[in-house]
Amino acid sequence: MQRIARAALIAALYVVLVYVFQFMSFGPIQFRIAEALTLLPMIYPEAVGGVYVGVLLSNLLGGLGPWDIFGGSFVSLLAAIVTYKFRDSWIAYASPIVFNAFLISLYLRFVFQVPSYWYLVFTIGIGEAAVIILVGRPLIKYLKERQGRFL
Repeated sequence: MQRIARAALIAALYVVLVYVFQFMSFGPIQFRIAEALTLLPMIYPEAVGGVYVGVLLSNLLGGLGPWDIFGGSFVSLLAAIVTYKFRDSWIAYASPIVFNAFLISLYLRFVFQVPSYWYLVFTIGIGEAAVIILVGRPLIKYLKERQGRFL
């Protein structure tokens, strides 16, 4: 029961963070603070489902259509699974960056009518990397140091 509650809390927190920072969570240049939570599968296996549901609900509210709702959620699910599987490796940190940069750009190119796929790979990748490094990594370090006392 605790794991289900934790997954629900992660999903809810993801949605709240996207909603509060909506102005920079959608678009060809993104700095989605909620993406820091994509590293939580390194500590909590149930975060895989929590992140997936959080992204699904956030993208449903975001208004970019079915590609973002289903495609973006699926990309996040893949990244969360890889993050969990490689939780003791640098790959865990790289997976959300790489998956988002290369896969989300495939459909955002058409959603925002950006002529260059590689431009979006760069902008999405830089934004994702910034969030993972500046917010996600310190969050994981903090939670690992206090494991068992939070969430």
